[in-house]
Amino acid sequence: MSDYKKTILYDSHKTLKAKLVPFSGFWMPLQYSSIVKEHHHVRQKCGIFDVSHMGEFIVSGQNAEKFLQMVTTNDVTVLKPGKVQYSAFCNDLGGVIDDLLVYHLGDYYMLVVNASNIDKNFKWLSSQLIDGVSLENHSGSISLIAMQGPLSRKFLKNLYPQIDSLKYYETLIPDKNNVVVARTGYSGELGFEIYAPDSKILELWNEILSLSEHILPVGLGCRDSLRLEMGYCLYGNELNEKISTVEAGLSWITKYETNFIGSKAIQETPPTKKLIALITDERAIPRSGYKVYSLDKKEVGIITSGGMSPCLKKGIALAFIDFDFRKEEEFLIGIRDNFFIFNKTKLPFYKDGSYLK
Repeated sequence: MSDYKKTILYDSHKTLKAKLVPFSGFWMPLQYSSIVKEHHHVRQKCGIFDVSHMGEFIVSGQNAEKFLQMVTTNDVTVLKPGKVQYSAFCNDLGGVIDDLLVYHLGDYYMLVVNASNIDKNFKWLSSQLIDGVSLENHSGSISLIAMQGPLSRKFLKNLYPQIDSLKYYETLIPDKNNVVVARTGYSGELGFEIYAPDSKILELWNEILSLSEHILPVGLGCRDSLRLEMGYCLYGNELNEKISTVEAGLSWITKYETNFIGSKAIQETPPTKKLIALITDERAIPRSGYKVYSLDKKEVGIITSGGMSPCLKKGIALAFIDFDFRKEEEFLIGIRDNFFIFNKTKLPFYKDGSYLK
């Protein structure tokens, strides 16, 4: 139990009566009130998450762009200072080592990676280093809070007026306190992610909470239900080292012309499965690990993420199905001893998010 790490905000979470659970090696807040209540609050007003468990690597040097072009699947050359890019690391066989965000912060890049993969990623990147590149792991000294919801800009610009001009996936360059404010997030709502030195994060957290009674602390429980309603991939569920970006529906970040590590393997290996979105009008709640069947009850896939959508009041799921069944429109999901009809649908499940506004 004592092996789990604590974020700088741990004591604040306890004071706020959060339910703390082990997650990716940290004690993290699952919820403060109820997951559904917090979910709706982010959709309607503004929630603030502690996501300091995430990892941050700093890449700099004259060959930094060349290096990132080799190790990430997206095209780094189009990334200008003040811009952010979603990308992935792949192994030689095309499997996803991790998905990540690449921030161009002027004279260096910041890579934001999943907490459970920090050590694995850093070791792999170190093994791929080329001359003229500096790679540093700052995960232990940078904290991260995410302010998400349609009212987030209105409140946060009281502290950072410059965010008013930020478009989706744009970032401010670090300020004199080394604070980075970016218009990014994992909720499908207008929002900002704030990276700050550990010494600064508690002050920022309290400042933001004091801006308005409409800003509430929210936990990782609703972070997961929010991202599921948007159909965003979660590493370990929709992504792993045996799944390619193409199979996971991430062709749009897969730029073969850059010759990234794993690009040749992805091109030469026909996909065996496809990630699809499923929804039902039946009274059924799909869960990760449930099997997916064709209408004639042949097993054709498995659910990777699923649950009851708080906004749609329907069962929704992401699932991998055998590639030969990718054009089918209806499937069965086995829940206990019963079969329920699920229809294939287009993402996102929840279509009224404010993230582009």
